[in-house]
Amino acid sequence: MGPLSVPACTLHITWKELLLTASFLIFWNPPTTAQVMIEAQPTKVSEGKDVLLLVRNLPQKVAAYVWYKGQIMDFHQFITAYTIDPERIIFGYAYSGRETLYSNGSLLIRNVTKQDTGSYTVKIMNRMEETKGVTVHFTLYHGPQVPRIFSPFNFYHSGNTLELSCFVDSNPPAEYSWTINGKFLQSGQKLSIPQITTEHSGLYGCSARNSATGRERSTFRRITVVGPCHGDLAGSHSQ
Repeated sequence: MGPLSVPACTLHITWKELLLTASFLIFWNPPTTAQVMIEAQPTKVSEGKDVLLLVRNLPQKVAAYVWYKGQIMDFHQFITAYTIDPERIIFGYAYSGRETLYSNGSLLIRNVTKQDTGSYTVKIMNRMEETKGVTVHFTLYHGPQVPRIFSPFNFYHSGNTLELSCFVDSNPPAEYSWTINGKFLQSGQKLSIPQITTEHSGLYGCSARNSATGRERSTFRRITVVGPCHGDLAGSHSQ
């Protein structure tokens, strides 16, 4: 019989230790770089207020930030840029004078107008590579301005139908109400009164209210109702 070989060293692992090792293999992942994000604060802003486009999860060794209006990154949409070394701020074609760019890449827009609503894109560049643009969108609440009353006529004959409509630019859409000589008639964008009489003559008012901005505007139009039209012209309107 030949010489006995040295027995192999055996490692004793319990089932509990094996399961614990497997758990680490399943649930542990190497850390990944967080994606750059932009958060509008607030996401819905009223006209005349300020909005901050806050940049989060910045990459390492940032060299510059460049902001654009919209999603197209070209000269005409270029708002402003901030370079780290040397430290300086550059104003672009789309700069309105109300934008402030901070050293962390965030953009403040003061006294926002209806023209400011929409999307904005920031391009973040570092010394190793160029990061793709990240886009953010915010909604602007605006209006109403003075509404307009539409009517085919200012003079009506008795027995006809009075039809008025009111319109104003507003976001969210305005809530409408109607009055005659200061007395409430009804709510809604359109007013229709069949079989009118001379008692329906008066000053008609349309009020438009925006529940988000808290603004309310009114406009007025005088309507005159005369007696019924006889003969071949019966049922017609005259201006």
